[in-house]
Amino acid sequence: MASLTITPGKPLRGTIIVPGDKSITHRALILTALAEGVGKIKHYCRGEDCLNTIRAMRALGITIDETNDDLRVHGKGLWGLAEPAGIIDCGNSGTGIRLLTGLLAGQDFFTVLTGDASVRRRPMGRIVKPLREMGATIAGRKGGELAPLAVTGTTLRGITYVSPVASAQIKSSLLLAALFAKGTTRLSEPRVSRDHTERLFQFYGLPLKREGLTLTMEGRPSVGWTAAPELTVPGDLSAAAFFIVGATIVPGSDVTITGVGVNPTRTGLLEVMDRMGADIQLLNRRDEGGEPIADIHVKSAPLRGVTIGPDLIPQTIDELPILCVAAAVAEGQTTITGAEELRVKESDRIATMATELRAMGARMTEKPDGLVIEGLGRPEEYGRLTATNGQSHGDHRVAMSIAIGGLTALKETMVRDTDCIETSFPDFHGKLLDLLTAPC
Repeated sequence: MASLTITPGKPLRGTIIVPGDKSITHRALILTALAEGVGKIKHYCRGEDCLNTIRAMRALGITIDETNDDLRVHGKGLWGLAEPAGIIDCGNSGTGIRLLTGLLAGQDFFTVLTGDASVRRRPMGRIVKPLREMGATIAGRKGGELAPLAVTGTTLRGITYVSPVASAQIKSSLLLAALFAKGTTRLSEPRVSRDHTERLFQFYGLPLKREGLTLTMEGRPSVGWTAAPELTVPGDLSAAAFFIVGATIVPGSDVTITGVGVNPTRTGLLEVMDRMGADIQLLNRRDEGGEPIADIHVKSAPLRGVTIGPDLIPQTIDELPILCVAAAVAEGQTTITGAEELRVKESDRIATMATELRAMGARMTEKPDGLVIEGLGRPEEYGRLTATNGQSHGDHRVAMSIAIGGLTALKETMVRDTDCIETSFPDFHGKLLDLLTAPC
């Protein structure tokens, strides 16, 4: 079981690149596999979650060539997937298993999807129920509430569905199923969740329309789409978030992160940090593959507590663990509400972040749907949080958040069970060391 030792006392300085966006990589793989011809995906995420989706697509008959930074996906068209010879293991990826369930519901073959212990605890009924309304045949533990999921592909029909939560995974699963359904599918959500799927559909010219909070999809397009000669995946803002917060809370820091996706449905962290008083600039704005990107320049700054309410949760859901660290060392109180979705991530992130940050001296009150955090302040000092032997709880974002918190301590912090970081950011420690050892 791997561990990570964090030695504080130095500022973060320099310029880095973070891995390609994990969410976009999953979606680009699937849609390029359904295209005609060979498509190149540049700067893809090499985290274990996306590697499992690569393995899944190969099991479904898609040839994928890997290099250090590029994928060449040999698309086989909308109806080109083949029945896998065995069970498809999605590992730790809730995104992977939910998107693949939607993709496979309308095929003409049988598939079993599973994942690790964390994925087998995560709620699947939220996609299984609407997919069954479309005509899908899906079996699973607790009546389809939990994986493994056995998907018997069948003819689907378009439906009108109002999602009870703003979730890109639910929306994307149903949109992939809608591609294979007869008729029109209409999906609504209470707030706009991250829209990478819609942008990729638009990039490939698929028949998807948005009106307010409702998406309309015409299924079984009569004409397929051609694989993109080159699609560049932006840097993952969720990965950059650790260095954005780290550079803000460690005195004397000055960091630039290049080529990061700044999709407005994902930039809640930047909005919250700005309200907290962070010194963040977006430079060299441009577009790649239908996604806005920028270079993010961060300098250390004192922070103040803020309120993060339900309206911001969809745009900050993956960044809330590291925002808890920022709040813990800010001046004043931070309140997070409407974040009950954190209870069903790789870990119960409300409970795990409260447990680990309390062990580091933070003042946290756990609520059913969030946290109240009394910041410790003292912005120009090390020792705001206390060194600890922390636990990741098998959650990559918890592990990296504890590590960043440890940078403000007076002594070394050890984070145990850090193999999970491979899920999304294989070179996290290397990038952190690059910033800590850069000349001042």
